Amino acid sequence: MEKRNNRSRRTGFGALGLCVVASVVALCLMSVVRVVFYFSQHTALAGETTAVWPAFVRGVWFDAVVMCYVLIVPLAVGATCWALGYERRWTARAVAWWMGACYGLVLMACVANIPYFDYFRRTLNNSIWQWFAYPEQTLGMVTGEGTWVKWIAFYVLLLLAYVLLLWWMVRKTKVAVPYVRPERKVMLLRALVSAGLIGLCIFGMRGRTGYNPIKISAAYYCNNPLLNQLGLNPAFCLLRTTLDALRPENRALHLTDEARAVADVKRWLHRPGISGGSPIGVRVAGADSIKKLNVVVVLMESMSANLLSRHGGRGLTPFLDSLSSTSLYFSNCYSAGNHTNQGIVGALYGFPAILKRNAMKGSNVPLYAGLPTVLQAAGYQTMFFMTHESQYDNMNAFLRTNGFASIYAQEDYPRRARISHFGVPDDYLFQFALPRLGEAAKGQQPFFATLLTISNHPPYAVPPSFKARSTKAEEQVVEYADDCLRNFFMQARQQPWYSNTLFVLVGDHGKRLGETRYEVSESFNHVPLIIFGPGVEPQLRTDFCCQIDIMPTVLHLLGLPYTNESFGIDLLAERRPAAFYSADAVVCAHDSAALYIYNPEAEREFLYDVSTPAFHPLAAHTARTRQLRRYVLANLQAAEAMTRGKAQP
Repeated sequence: MEKRNNRSRRTGFGALGLCVVASVVALCLMSVVRVVFYFSQHTALAGETTAVWPAFVRGVWFDAVVMCYVLIVPLAVGATCWALGYERRWTARAVAWWMGACYGLVLMACVANIPYFDYFRRTLNNSIWQWFAYPEQTLGMVTGEGTWVKWIAFYVLLLLAYVLLLWWMVRKTKVAVPYVRPERKVMLLRALVSAGLIGLCIFGMRGRTGYNPIKISAAYYCNNPLLNQLGLNPAFCLLRTTLDALRPENRALHLTDEARAVADVKRWLHRPGISGGSPIGVRVAGADSIKKLNVVVVLMESMSANLLSRHGGRGLTPFLDSLSSTSLYFSNCYSAGNHTNQGIVGALYGFPAILKRNAMKGSNVPLYAGLPTVLQAAGYQTMFFMTHESQYDNMNAFLRTNGFASIYAQEDYPRRARISHFGVPDDYLFQFALPRLGEAAKGQQPFFATLLTISNHPPYAVPPSFKARSTKAEEQVVEYADDCLRNFFMQARQQPWYSNTLFVLVGDHGKRLGETRYEVSESFNHVPLIIFGPGVEPQLRTDFCCQIDIMPTVLHLLGLPYTNESFGIDLLAERRPAAFYSADAVVCAHDSAALYIYNPEAEREFLYDVSTPAFHPLAAHTARTRQLRRYVLANLQAAEAMTRGKAQP
């Protein structure tokens, strides 16, 4: 018996060894499924010149993250048993059951993704839960459709092979009987190694060393949607989209009657809608002569209009003050929301912010028609420059999916250039962008570039070389941001492409300044909108407009034909009755006489007289309240309907 026990100590697997081997094998099986997925789509990739290997590298990356999520519990059990020298067959069985059950589900998602993608052209996501409401039809579809049979068989073979491996390893598990406690030094060493392994697994669950954990965006590296999604792990995508859908801000919005809202917006925008397309869409014919101008949009981080001298600022923005006096300047422009993601979608795609919802962060990347897509279709080279990492707010995936061919982010800059969690300062961003704009200008086609600044955002980081006049950090950074813009345009004017370029400068949103007189800080949405370039007459416009109006206005200046599916209007040909916007949990409508504020959660509304500087609340139950309320709620409810694909023309 003793001889047999000694032999059992020397041979076989422990729970920890079973964890390692089972995880490596599962990782290999997920890669096998990805290879099969790739070859199942070979006809769709015919003629594609983009390298495929980055998709497989990203695939292993995502698979490893899923592996770490599955591994963390059995690893803790196995590592503890190993550190204590306690090896029993029941621990191996428990680990095997866990691994088998988890990877049974993971492999099911990976294999099911192949026919799912073939039909929907999207990676497996939370939309499959809708089918569970109709179990008979769903089961009939899966069993009755011939294409599913081979994938079910493929899955069964993979799972059977994996289960047999687990069963064999359990049979080979070493059993230390009687239990002999290891020496203290050995236990301490094993405990340290175990802690290191568990820590490594936790890091693996995060997926990366950057500011944010791994997101769907990390799989996107080119403009081919199939290759971008090839690198995704379907189980990861399914879990992420399911969790995203459960977030409070992503729940369906019910502000007013949906059909009436869409009808109101169509009437206000004077649009017929497009049959089978956007219910508020219209096809714009364009001008007789198209201007092949370059377009540069600068989204200025937290640049409230209230920082400019003409709006009561403290002289912190001399360059913007000067530019606003010599350009087409809209003094009453309001951002879509009060977050950068909402500013990007508002300014470039003409869509309003739906309360506090992140417009780009969903794991199911939404498709928008906007400046990038229209200009890309017209032959423009499209570029986006940001200071921080490209995964932030899912920007990489969203922007590549919606018209941007080239993305420049923190990953492209040297580490020494970074000064905060948000990457490089504005000055470096502009200096990095200038030669690339010059290179793009040498091409046969014009370019469209968007530059997203960051310096006017906490934590305020002003390079020591910049000498500010103010002693306050929050004012110094505004001076610095303005000076970076001045330097950029001073150098841009010396470039041959400058005279053939249309420039748009707008705040992505504002910031809180001074005393907040209302339930929301008006300065957080009040942003400067400056447009200048060939064919643009300098003018001060005081009528109320929105950030979402930029896209139609720019396309009017270019004379391009396009389909306007946005909520924006052409400010050179139309006028808004009021500006409307979101500020996290509240929505607002603003005209020259009044500011209407509504909090859907509290079901409270407020109306203020803004025709004079004095703070003056008005009676809430008036005709003006009803008018402004209907205007803002209808626009947001129609946006909600279009976002979820509910509205019809």
